Amino acid sequence: MAAAILLGNWQTRRAEQKLALQQRTDSLAQGPVLSLPSTRVAASDYAYSRVAVHGAFAPQYTVFVDNRVLGGTAGYHVVTPFRIRGGDTYVLVNRGWIGVGQTRARLPPIRTPAGDLVLEGLAVVPPKRVYELETDPGGGPLVQNLVLARIEENSGLALQPIVIQQTSDTRDGLVRQWQRPDQGVDVHRAYALQWYAMGVLIVILYFVLNLRRCRVGDGAG
Repeated sequence: MAAAILLGNWQTRRAEQKLALQQRTDSLAQGPVLSLPSTRVAASDYAYSRVAVHGAFAPQYTVFVDNRVLGGTAGYHVVTPFRIRGGDTYVLVNRGWIGVGQTRARLPPIRTPAGDLVLEGLAVVPPKRVYELETDPGGGPLVQNLVLARIEENSGLALQPIVIQQTSDTRDGLVRQWQRPDQGVDVHRAYALQWYAMGVLIVILYFVLNLRRCRVGDGAG
């Protein structure tokens, strides 16, 4: 029982920490728009903040992130490097979602705005490592997950350590319905509840079993 209570308390503390992080994340997402420079930045200075960037897309490096479902329909996230004006640094822009279409044999066509433009969106930090059933050593346009280091290696581009979830309307036909960044507060709360419930169950079983023993002992006497 003591172990269950201790584990429940630990999960409760984790939930409190995640709640503080979630509140900070929500506050940043509602804060002022930060301008993203062409010099390399620290991811922590921009993560979950609204950002604006001036430059141009490099459509030849576009990748399609597979297995992205929207409204029950399978599709891709379309991610294109964006060269930041004033330097040779790029930032990956998740431009939105597009459906698979009638066949997976070929990727759907997309429209990419040409020339200089200003984009706005939310800066997020993708995981550095992900578990994959397969890898794409050839560096093709279809990927399972968005891994910055792999995109850098395959493209040879110098990338900022963030990805912009585009909110600007560039009339490219892509769907931009971004989920609120979730720090997993409810997960830790659920685990805490499970551990506390297990502790209560152990206490109940203890009393039930002891009550039965007492009755057996009285009957034998």
